[in-house]
Amino acid sequence: MFDTVRKYAAKFRTPAPARETGGREKRTHNLFEAAAVYVAARATDDQDRVEEAAGWVSPEALSFGVSELACRAVVVLARERAESPTAVARDLLGLPTA
Repeated sequence: MFDTVRKYAAKFRTPAPARETGGREKRTHNLFEAAAVYVAARATDDQDRVEEAAGWVSPEALSFGVSELACRAVVVLARERAESPTAVARDLLGLPTA
């Protein structure tokens, strides 16, 4: 399942080249960088950084990146806890274990 997602996402991993903007180069960000900064900013309640990261990529790309980050985080936590990803996800959301 994740192999398909990884293959699709691989084409987005390489950041686009910097663009010239008024005498200085503007660095572009890839969707995973934007997702990482966005989620970290949300976790620390840094609204300015949230808005900055949200402007780096399209809303669809950001949503995909955040979803991929969530999947990877749940898998890592499940391995660390020796639990199923479903149990970990439900626990993180405060839902009763099914």
